[in-house]
Amino acid sequence: MSETTLYRRLGGRDAIAAVVDEFYDRVLADDRLRPFFEDVDMAAQRAHQTQFLAAVTGGPVDYDGAEMDRAHAHLDIDHEDYDAIETHLDDALGEFEVPKEDRAAVVDAVEAYRSDIVSNDG
Repeated sequence: MSETTLYRRLGGRDAIAAVVDEFYDRVLADDRLRPFFEDVDMAAQRAHQTQFLAAVTGGPVDYDGAEMDRAHAHLDIDHEDYDAIETHLDDALGEFEVPKEDRAAVVDAVEAYRSDIVSNDG
């Protein structure tokens, strides 16, 4: 019997897209994080994030986004910003009653990209 992927446990693409919508609603309501998205096409960003999360959770999706370090270098993201993103992601997953272990697994998958995204160690 094969192990069920995190992607499947989350409910697949549509469920991940719903989490992403909740996540960005939270991020855009956060005064600390909102400025990072002022000039961003949020429909495209939501689709991009859905693809990314589907890929890192073991879904049948290849992530075709820009290299993380190049895509985020100009944003001057620090560790506190990244922590806030992870908190909003965890909270969005919780809104959909994702079990704590799976929420932690998603946040851990995203944590693997911290060093590529954080450009301000100050």
